[in-house]
Amino acid sequence: MIRGRVIAAHGRHYQVELDDGQLRQCYTRGKKSGICVGDYVDIEIQGQEEGRIERIHERRNLLYRSDEMRAKQFAANVDQLLIVVAVEPLFSDDLTGRALAGAFSADISPVILLNKSDLSKGLPLARARLAEMAALGVPVVETSTLHPDALRDTLLPLLAGKTSLLLGQSGMGKSSILNILVPDARADTQAHSLALGTGKHTTTSSRLYHLPDSQGDLIDSPGFQAFGLKHLGQTEVEQGFPEFAPFSQHCRFYNCTHRHEPGCGVLEALEKGLINDKRHELYMRILAESTAPQKY
Repeated sequence: MIRGRVIAAHGRHYQVELDDGQLRQCYTRGKKSGICVGDYVDIEIQGQEEGRIERIHERRNLLYRSDEMRAKQFAANVDQLLIVVAVEPLFSDDLTGRALAGAFSADISPVILLNKSDLSKGLPLARARLAEMAALGVPVVETSTLHPDALRDTLLPLLAGKTSLLLGQSGMGKSSILNILVPDARADTQAHSLALGTGKHTTTSSRLYHLPDSQGDLIDSPGFQAFGLKHLGQTEVEQGFPEFAPFSQHCRFYNCTHRHEPGCGVLEALEKGLINDKRHELYMRILAESTAPQKY
């Protein structure tokens, strides 16, 4: 058996890059696999170009979103999450906060890319809206695809030696950033699509690209307009809000939900203005969704 990493996926068809750089079109034995881009797998060689996936290595982490209807996997074994927002069009505070919570709960370091920073008129407002996230210690990096050299100089050192996941709402310029960082991305995408039999490419699933000069790996993901976190339990939801941790130690009850309990250290901090009220409201929404009874 030979080890490799899944770099593209479509249905039950996967493109696996072996440790020696060879690409194989792979499939699984069963109907459902749960395999996603970023997974390390063992394959059995089949013919000249194919392989059968026999085992998935244990994941360090997995980022995905879920609601009552379905789950959408983004990627596994990720070091950092690059959340792309833009000066224009207006980005969603709710979606950005949810992506942050998903990253924190999966132990993935988040970075916010504020794109289209050349639009100087709307820049102060965008910065102000991101201030609460910057206050958590999340890096906010300003980028402009109109200045590709500066963008590369800023981002490539940040990505060196890591597997980074590029995530953003549609229209934020995520694809433009990818094409600047990975000049061959379009060609690679077409090759992957042909190999997987998916025809003309649209970003409907994640895929992994190597940055030039082996500086790291960048996983592109589909644009999203929703980011449910129904799969998270109460403890995991709380992990998505690390600013609660210093105060939750003082809660009277060990299983405090920080919603209404007496003697809650988080609610006390909220009253004193030590926790951002919008962040606590988002926590309440996510917790309500994750603890809601399943509909049938």
